Amino acid sequence: MSESNTARAVTGEDEVVDLCRELIRIDTSNYGDHSGPGERAAAEYVAEKLAEVGLEPQILESHRGRASTVARIEGEDPSRPALLIHGHLDVVPANADDWTHHPFSGEIADDCVWGRGAVDMKDMDAMTLAVVRDRLRSGRKPPRDIVLAFLADEEAGGTYGARYLVDEHPDLFEGVTEAIGEVGGFSFTVNENLRLYLVETAQKGMHWMRLTVDGTAGHGSMTNKDNAITELCEAVGRLGRHTWPVRVTKTVRSFLDELSDALGTPLDPEDMDATLAKLGGIAKMVGATLRNSAAPTMLGAGYKVNVIPGQATAHVDGRFLPGYEEEFLAELDRLLGPRVRREDVHGDKALETSFDGALVDAMQVALKAEDPIARAVPYMLSGGTDAKSFDDLGIRCFGFAPLKLPPELDFAGMFHGVDERVPVDGLKFGVRVLDRFIDQC
Repeated sequence: MSESNTARAVTGEDEVVDLCRELIRIDTSNYGDHSGPGERAAAEYVAEKLAEVGLEPQILESHRGRASTVARIEGEDPSRPALLIHGHLDVVPANADDWTHHPFSGEIADDCVWGRGAVDMKDMDAMTLAVVRDRLRSGRKPPRDIVLAFLADEEAGGTYGARYLVDEHPDLFEGVTEAIGEVGGFSFTVNENLRLYLVETAQKGMHWMRLTVDGTAGHGSMTNKDNAITELCEAVGRLGRHTWPVRVTKTVRSFLDELSDALGTPLDPEDMDATLAKLGGIAKMVGATLRNSAAPTMLGAGYKVNVIPGQATAHVDGRFLPGYEEEFLAELDRLLGPRVRREDVHGDKALETSFDGALVDAMQVALKAEDPIARAVPYMLSGGTDAKSFDDLGIRCFGFAPLKLPPELDFAGMFHGVDERVPVDGLKFGVRVLDRFIDQC
């Protein structure tokens, strides 16, 4: 039969762009409560795509509309420990007026797919779906069982997604010992002979907190030496301007050593300006992993211009390095002073694992096969992911969502930023790498 009469089989590379665009078009904005659209429609979309190739996905809803999809692929050797591949379906909100292309259009422009979630993280969801569908259509089993989890609520701490599944349905992850998810595997071009791919092996812990000061309410025209707003603002100012000391963890030390070798120049973590100047677009991500941090993000007080309120509140996004939580909290209380009452809105641990083992070797091999000048290196994520929940099950977690990026793209700025987008070629590269990685894992 001639080639013209034979339909070519659809591959993962063929599908991945459309899968990404379709996922972006499903608005899953997470406002930190249940006021958004939820993830149910996206979870159903994923389940349908998995069912089409013979899997039996489960949709689990922790709250009305807050849904995750989980499925297990049987491997060639089910006696081996299983691998978890996880991604989240929710996204942070976006104001369409600020964007060049509508954030929920999934438009293709300038060789990129644009939209909220393009890098955080419907790109990885799409790459995973594309690889799995391709392998199952062609009858290629993975070497071991793989559990797929497409999760709700990661952008608000995972309470209604990963945390719910770990607490209420741990059996879904029976036998899983390792996992890959966001944020890692993306490239940083050093020169024409070397591209580093940053694999996340650590992430900072979090204390999202509410600060409260009680004062004496009164008329705005009268002298008041117990003004809650004044006291709170002074404390928040101290906190926001504070320079936290540099603390070099094992992962950050390894990353700086790798980068120093790649650049052929020493990097001094104590000289932040000089070090970060050599990191280009990833400086924002890496710089935040050298110190604890506490960023004031919200203020609230009062209800009328001529009334001094009896209470003022603020919210702070606190992040601490692995091994430095106690130091962080002690310094925080010193800066805030005795008048400020703090309470956690959401807290979670820091994570750190070593950059070694068969799974890391599989990443290295897969990347090198698709990019001959690739070198995988460990790094720490300044934020947090659903890995924090899966760690409670004894699962060793890595950030590995492979993307080969143009050097001029501000990848760090894409996360929660305006005009978020992912290169089309990057998506196809990710499919090829993930497919090879699964073969090796």
